Amino acid sequence: MTISYRLATLADIPALEELIPLSARGLQTDHYSREQIEGALGTVFGVDTQLIHDGTTFVALDGPRVVGCGSWSKRKTLYGGDAAKTAPDPLRDPAVDPAMIRAFFVHPDYARRGIGRRIMELSEAAATAAGFTRIEIVATLPGVPLYTAFHYEVVERFEIALPNGARMPVARMRKLAAVRPV
Repeated sequence: MTISYRLATLADIPALEELIPLSARGLQTDHYSREQIEGALGTVFGVDTQLIHDGTTFVALDGPRVVGCGSWSKRKTLYGGDAAKTAPDPLRDPAVDPAMIRAFFVHPDYARRGIGRRIMELSEAAATAAGFTRIEIVATLPGVPLYTAFHYEVVERFEIALPNGARMPVARMRKLAAVRPV
């Protein structure tokens, strides 16, 4: 298996819309109930086209097939797709705000093959190159081990209220980004 990586384009949206529910339903059942997963789809778990426009979403490809994705964000939104947005999404200031890691999903057939790890490396490098010295994540519970391996620490646990009335426990995690020498 040779996986390649590139920035996502608007043409990838249909593949991402297919990947996200497959990933959530296939890889999150050890941590979340069916009700929580279904309640999160489309809002918490969804495509954020602003991240694609910003050039901050990476896709993993097996040939032409999108098998993973993940983003870093310079926007104020913490999580979620287009369906959850109700207001403009202003930029963060790298001098005072952290970048955010967002929207990591891997096809279940490609899980635990280093795809999430590689997209994390690409995202952290890009956020650092953009001038951010801190990075945060609102992590789903299945993502916590990956982010912990990247030296993120849990700083807060909370629940996201979902449209179907369920609540989804998540963890806000934080890390100082590697600062490049001048």
